[in-house]
Amino acid sequence: MNRFTLMAALLTVPAALTAQDVGPKVGDVAPDFTLPAATMKGVSTAPLRLSELRGRIVVLAFFPRARTSGCTIQMKAYRDQYATLFGGGKDVTLLAISTDSAAALASWAIDEKFPFTFVSDAGKVAGVLYATLPEGRSAESRVAFVIGKDGKIAKIFRPFREVDATSYTELAAAITTARAATTK
Repeated sequence: MNRFTLMAALLTVPAALTAQDVGPKVGDVAPDFTLPAATMKGVSTAPLRLSELRGRIVVLAFFPRARTSGCTIQMKAYRDQYATLFGGGKDVTLLAISTDSAAALASWAIDEKFPFTFVSDAGKVAGVLYATLPEGRSAESRVAFVIGKDGKIAKIFRPFREVDATSYTELAAAITTARAATTK
């Protein structure tokens, strides 16, 4: 294979395997999962089941690793904007998901006083269901899903740009749209 043929092959593979072509899409019922959860109170005694949150707006925020720079920026932004973005948790549940252990996530939540729930996807179950776990990688991609009260995906941010303030504005708009959809 000459260099030109090899380069052409490499350029066509990513287009064929884009993340938008796999995983759930807007309008689909959000795939259910049952996974360990943690908060700033520690590791939850019972696992979290996504379908049990039906009737609430849910934001699934997949992120690569606890305590890394980009992830810390993202989680601190969620913490600092918790009241405005997520209504202080009154009608919106934020689930931050990574492949870290529940104990590691609880420790981080305690240290940083994160007021939301972390979900441990150490077994990579949710990452596969939501196509956020690139093949060959052990960490989730940074993707956010807004799920309406009906359990259907209302918006997908693929990727979620944690260092761009516009991402949080767009997330707030998607949550507002999801709220409005349930009042019609």
